[in-house]
Amino acid sequence: MSGRAAGPAAGLREPAAPPGLLGRVSRALSWANARIADASMAALVVAALVLTGSVFLRYFLKVPTEWQDETSVFLLVGAVFLSGAHVQSHRGHVSIEAVAGLLPERANRVRLLLVDAVSFFFCTFFAWKSWALLREAVAEHETTNSSWAPPLWIPYSTMAVGMTLLSLQILLQISERRVRGGARP
Repeated sequence: MSGRAAGPAAGLREPAAPPGLLGRVSRALSWANARIADASMAALVVAALVLTGSVFLRYFLKVPTEWQDETSVFLLVGAVFLSGAHVQSHRGHVSIEAVAGLLPERANRVRLLLVDAVSFFFCTFFAWKSWALLREAVAEHETTNSSWAPPLWIPYSTMAVGMTLLSLQILLQISERRVRGGARP
């Protein structure tokens, strides 16, 4: 049993988008995912700089920093959730191929469809709950319990948007596979 990265990292090329509406949606989501991935990379760098700067300020200059932990967490939550659709678009997640090698081609296509369907329903449920949390945080002006007390709509919004984009990406991949006749990209 081996774990491997699927997608461009494994040398696979991204297939051309299908024609028509599905292709336009695919290209639009791909464009959005690329911009969000760039922003997520920047957020990771900023989070690293914030944490490094806070260590320097606290231990060498004795300046208190109440804001750095939550800032870093908010940046990391945003980067992780918002970049999920980009990773999924390249099938960049780690997959275990032990079962795939044992199954006939048709059974493997069914397995892939089932995995995508379960992933879609889970991500859709997660997105729905994230939107509910966001609505509640905005309506009740919820903040964190720290002395800085930033609003909770910030991380909840990135969770909601990120999981919605991930759900759309999975649905798009299921639809594209159906258009291509079940072939795996």
